[in-house]
Amino acid sequence: MRYFDFVMAAFVTILLLSNVLGAGKVATVDLPGIGDWPFGAGILFFPISYVLGDVLTEVYGYARARRCIWAGFGALLFMAFMAWVVVALPPATTWEGQAAYEAVFGQVPRIVFASIVAFWAGEFANSYVLARMKVWTKGRHLWTRTIGSTFVGQGVDSLIFYPLAFYGVWDTGTLLLVLLTQFALKVAWEALLTPVTYAVVGWLKRREGIDAYDTDTDFTPFRVRV
Repeated sequence: MRYFDFVMAAFVTILLLSNVLGAGKVATVDLPGIGDWPFGAGILFFPISYVLGDVLTEVYGYARARRCIWAGFGALLFMAFMAWVVVALPPATTWEGQAAYEAVFGQVPRIVFASIVAFWAGEFANSYVLARMKVWTKGRHLWTRTIGSTFVGQGVDSLIFYPLAFYGVWDTGTLLLVLLTQFALKVAWEALLTPVTYAVVGWLKRREGIDAYDTDTDFTPFRVRV
């Protein structure tokens, strides 16, 4: 498995950067007939972690994808802890960037907790559905399982994250609107990336000489060993 480590590194990198650089910014796009439509900037890149999760499960199997999910989970925990420590450190009197630093990295603990839990549950749901669908379809129709697994995984992610992070802060109507909008955009983005997924999966299978089928896999998420 010459490329497994690189795919895992890419998975964790996208996960961390989309949370650090994308989670805190709300951007807008000008939609014809609607006007400015706000969206979380992280939505542009976070779904790529699901694409890589699909690649890992499709090529290397659920057990190895599980190791990557736990690696990402641990990295997110450490990132949250490091951000908390760095923001809490007393700034030097000559340094004027504390307010900006707090605005970018001083995320609300409730939102951080919701993000980590939602990622863990969503990624495992995504990987499980894809692995099971691969056996059911006998390896045919890759697009059905990449989109189907993302539909389930992103659904679990959204249903956990938004209520945990914003219930009681936003009114119910806004909460449901944002949840459904973000979910639809993430699934649509995954569908648009289907040709890329096909290309990467095909290239890796040829290079690695592997095409895992999880026919006798223990699907518990609570282990790391392959």
